[in-house]
Amino acid sequence: MKKILKYAVIVSCCITTLGAAAQKNGRDFTDIDAAAKKVGRLDSMTMGTITNLLTRNLEDKTDKARAIFTWITNNIAFDFKNARNGVTEKNASADVLLFRKATGAGYANLFQDMCSSAGIRCLTVNGFIKYGTEQIGDTKTEINHTWNVVQLGQSPDAWYYVDACMGSGYTDEAFKSFTKAFNPDYFFADLTIFNWEHYPDNTAWYLGPHVKGKNDFFDMPVVKPAAYSLGLKKITPDNGRLKIKVNKPVNFSYQVSLDAEVSKVAIVMGEGKKKKTKDIDFVLNGRTLSFNYKFEEEDNFPLTILVNGKEFMQYNAEIE
Repeated sequence: MKKILKYAVIVSCCITTLGAAAQKNGRDFTDIDAAAKKVGRLDSMTMGTITNLLTRNLEDKTDKARAIFTWITNNIAFDFKNARNGVTEKNASADVLLFRKATGAGYANLFQDMCSSAGIRCLTVNGFIKYGTEQIGDTKTEINHTWNVVQLGQSPDAWYYVDACMGSGYTDEAFKSFTKAFNPDYFFADLTIFNWEHYPDNTAWYLGPHVKGKNDFFDMPVVKPAAYSLGLKKITPDNGRLKIKVNKPVNFSYQVSLDAEVSKVAIVMGEGKKKKTKDIDFVLNGRTLSFNYKFEEEDNFPLTILVNGKEFMQYNAEIE
């Protein structure tokens, strides 16, 4: 079994302020989020009772789905031990509520069941994510993640991505601890960015713009959660494997939203004890964030782009 199965999912590491967290496509979820957090863990209650308590005063299905998402992401912990060891048990909703932890499949199963209990059509989708540069180009990676599609109408325009696991927090680099950090970007997520992060095993569940196939997905760089806050729309270079000549400047360019705020850009070369971080001069001109960098020595290493101190993009760099 490939090593990737040990790492069922790497959850989001993008922490968003409360004000930004409450906004989604022009809708304000401040009160819904506050109410879902206020009810607490509800340890002694069944799934149906919890769902009813969260949604009974809400009429709109989007609001109900948001309350469920917020409650799950704040009360279910990522089971990094089972994920690391490739354990697929204890992912049924009853087990998730009993132990209050889950891998990606457990989060998705619980979200689906709670939505169904609230009268919301919701399906689970199995597929792939790239958790790091080791998977760039590795098309033999086995299915390693599960997320949801919420259907609020007949048209695919009324279908939305939800990834409660990615919205719940983040692990350390060694995959030995989990930190809670609510990330609302994974509720009704931006379709383009989500599809750069996720690839469904059944492409019928692709929503919005997407790559042509599995090979294209694995050839891409690793898109990190900070892409959401920047409104990422275009990636250059768009191949995750960079072959670079020594002392020849490499241009990095990313199309972002007009209201994106960038105060700092840095690159991280290598990992572990060999990791080196350098601040980079950049230009933000309208929608385009760009910078150049010249690599001065031959080497091979993972290359991470940091924007505002958060992981934004990862490549495999081969300097020759």
